[in-house]
Amino acid sequence: MNEDQRKMYRSLILPGIFVTVLWLVKIFELTAHTDLSIYGLYPLKLKGLPGVLTCPFLHADFSHLSANSIPLFFLGGMLFYFYREIAFKVFFLTWILTGFWVWCFARGEGIHIGASGIVYGLASFLFFSGIIRRETKLMALTLLIAFLYGGLVWGVFPQFFPQQRISWESHLMGLLAGLILAIYYRKIGTQRKIYDWGTEDDEDESEIYKEDEKENENNTVDQTTNQQFRYIYKE
Repeated sequence: MNEDQRKMYRSLILPGIFVTVLWLVKIFELTAHTDLSIYGLYPLKLKGLPGVLTCPFLHADFSHLSANSIPLFFLGGMLFYFYREIAFKVFFLTWILTGFWVWCFARGEGIHIGASGIVYGLASFLFFSGIIRRETKLMALTLLIAFLYGGLVWGVFPQFFPQQRISWESHLMGLLAGLILAIYYRKIGTQRKIYDWGTEDDEDESEIYKEDEKENENNTVDQTTNQQFRYIYKE
């Protein structure tokens, strides 16, 4: 196993653990015949503030959970692979910022559950960070994210899903969180390489400069020698 493979496997550890916990929570709900959605996020209510932390672990059904699990695992792996220096910060700040903004600005008549806000945040960060940094590999990742998850953008428009109970606020806040974090951390981690290409004119000027220096040194030596001779003659 080479270093790139080991790096990839390591980058999947945290996303894998996170997704596994999501499934364990749902399995517990079914086996215990209980509903944990009461621990979701209630906007603008003090009792709903803990939901900022707990709502990503709660899902309505296995269909909802499956829809979030695959992108969480993939996007999380890409985050930890390409942005290892800031991956933990980006992941948890996306989680907290998205949840808190939903608590502040979302509709107050329902409970918000699910990890889709984090999915949108990670996709947004990976997409915009590649554009901002303009590094080759990260730009390629940006194109891949656009190809695989470009359709996520429609999830921020509730009018496209009039009959479905979708937390479009979580999608929107996650997208904004990812964008802001991409800008904030733009100078940390992988950067675009800047090459200094020397020109022939620069080389010619350098040679001329060196020749001038040698000539000045020779003149200085000659002057010093003449002064010494004059001094000896005077004595």
